[in-house]
Amino acid sequence: MSPKVSIIMSVFNGADTLDSALESLRDQSMSDWELVVCDDASTDDTAQILIDFAEDFPGQVTVLHNDSNRRLSYSLNRCLGAARGTYIARMDADDLNAPNRLEKQVDFLDRNLEIDLVGSTMRRFDSHGLHDVVPVPSQPTAANLRDGTPFAHGTVMMRAEVFKELGYLVSKRTVRGQDYDLWFRFFASGHTGANLMEPLYFVREDINAIRRRTAKSRFHNWQTAMVGLRALNAPASWYVRPSLSLLKALIPSHAMQLFRRWQARTVDRQTV
Repeated sequence: MSPKVSIIMSVFNGADTLDSALESLRDQSMSDWELVVCDDASTDDTAQILIDFAEDFPGQVTVLHNDSNRRLSYSLNRCLGAARGTYIARMDADDLNAPNRLEKQVDFLDRNLEIDLVGSTMRRFDSHGLHDVVPVPSQPTAANLRDGTPFAHGTVMMRAEVFKELGYLVSKRTVRGQDYDLWFRFFASGHTGANLMEPLYFVREDINAIRRRTAKSRFHNWQTAMVGLRALNAPASWYVRPSLSLLKALIPSHAMQLFRRWQARTVDRQTV
């Protein structure tokens, strides 16, 4: 029988964090899931970690391998092709799930047949502890795209037929912002989504994650916004905020890291 949920993941040289991410799947309150993971030509111990995890969950883990590093969009499309679940959820190899994440999102989609996707808020963390909760709108619409992404990518669970219909765009401008492009196409296709207002996902926000938000990636996100807004026939006022977001490229990565550490001191110093 097909599983209720397929979790899709791509990983490249993730040996340092992969064990913890997989452990958060092992600890889920529901067991009717499969993991479809693509090893994007890793050169560390990633492949062996995945093999060991698959041995612990016979029949529940599909490990794909790229012959060369093809990046996230290509790898996730491979995972979508192999996924068998009624619902398909995302997660990244350096993040963590709350123990009841899958159960709560499955329950929501089972009860709300008119909703195609459910995400949640997420909480940032690093080696210094927990940071802030990243806000998202509870009932996102296309209008939220003028302010950024209305869903936190790693948190989403989508009906399989919708996820496979949309897929990920493989292009230079979506190397880092493949989810932003996905949300434009999601709303342009007439789909509906929601977010649960509790942090069911913990996203790693260390200096490496901050450095990946380069000036080039922000420019590509701006390009995606321009393409997406035109597809939505958006009014001129919607173009202002995405253009202003280019200014974030001027903030040094270490300054952003110091800001995250300040946030960590303002919340409970729990361990993840």
